[in-house]
Amino acid sequence: MPALQDPPASGVRTLTIEAVGAQGDGRARENGALVSVPFTLAGERVRVTGAGDRLKLLEVLEPSPERAAPACRHFGTCGGCTLQHMAPAPYAAFKREQIVRTLSARGLEAEVAEAWITPPGSRRRAAFTAARSGKQILIGFHARKSHELVAISECPVARPALLTALPRLKEIAAHLLDGKNAVSLLVTETASGLDLHISGLASEVKALARAEAASAALRAGFARVSLDGADVLTERRPSLPAGGASLHPPPGGFLQATAEAEGEMASLVLRHLKGAASVADLFSGCGTFALRLAADAHVLAAEGNSAAIDALKASVRTADGLKPVTAEVRDLFRNPYGAGELSRLDGIVLDPPRAGAQAQVAEIARSRVPKLAYVSYDPATLARDLRTLVDGGYRILRIHPIDQFLWSAHVEAVALLERAP
Repeated sequence: MPALQDPPASGVRTLTIEAVGAQGDGRARENGALVSVPFTLAGERVRVTGAGDRLKLLEVLEPSPERAAPACRHFGTCGGCTLQHMAPAPYAAFKREQIVRTLSARGLEAEVAEAWITPPGSRRRAAFTAARSGKQILIGFHARKSHELVAISECPVARPALLTALPRLKEIAAHLLDGKNAVSLLVTETASGLDLHISGLASEVKALARAEAASAALRAGFARVSLDGADVLTERRPSLPAGGASLHPPPGGFLQATAEAEGEMASLVLRHLKGAASVADLFSGCGTFALRLAADAHVLAAEGNSAAIDALKASVRTADGLKPVTAEVRDLFRNPYGAGELSRLDGIVLDPPRAGAQAQVAEIARSRVPKLAYVSYDPATLARDLRTLVDGGYRILRIHPIDQFLWSAHVEAVALLERAP
């Protein structure tokens, strides 16, 4: 029996999902145009309302066999996860296909491994938002495509220590919120305890309130508290293992979201560059790869953020048994290392932000460096840069998709290359 058509005046209609798009939404065709429907899968018939990019899923009339029960009660309202409704096998295939599709768009063919999936409950850092609602302090994540704050009581992605800290975070945030503004609370679990970085403070927040918030964090047992990049209170220096060394991150500095994904990436990079006596870690951050590589090789580490380089230098000073590490602040977008400078190296690990490393890659493509490991956070810029490297004489050995942000549409990758004979 054919499905009954929804009355046009109601704004409710029935669509058939053709595929899952790169952002994790189902894609359907309506009036000749593709539209996105959140929380849907290929082959499903669904009822929706809304228009444009604001379609709302009302009901799944014919569910896909690849549909799974979400792991979190907040799924669908909290904007943190988009793919909890997808079963594990198709989910892993979706992540791998993201890489394959972007390579193909650049005319590239390469061996792409099965996606490595980070386990639930492994996220060691999370950026919570705190805001005041009446007399209550709400802490959570923003709703999808909205400034509305969804207060959370669970998160199957995060490590337990982050969730246990939520009541203490409310007490700290209470000193900084006046009912109009919101603040970001970046919490990282380290070997020394929880590291808290607070940002987005309104200019009206007085010095006394800031001091009271820091004092509350100290009483709550946080290892360090920083405000907008400035360390205001360190009870115990935050520390993270990095091979045989300890990495001491700067306040609010970039870190891999899970130790498991970091370990997988590092293992791939170290195996690929094994035997190299002199290597460069470009876009090094505070030393995730440099500290590990320095166990066996002389390392040149370069990064545009001075706080990250200072942290790397401090980590090197406290480590035993490392080969020499030269760390310098350098804007690799505007001032990349030239091909001649690089050609004395045995290997490079390249770990740029999502924008990729177009200028630096152009110089690497002209160099004689025999081995390269490219750690990417965006499949599109990875494919663009790999095209340049392949055209310059490099050969892609294998690409490893890394799913560090569980149940999101985002996928990272480690591409291993060597200069062709």
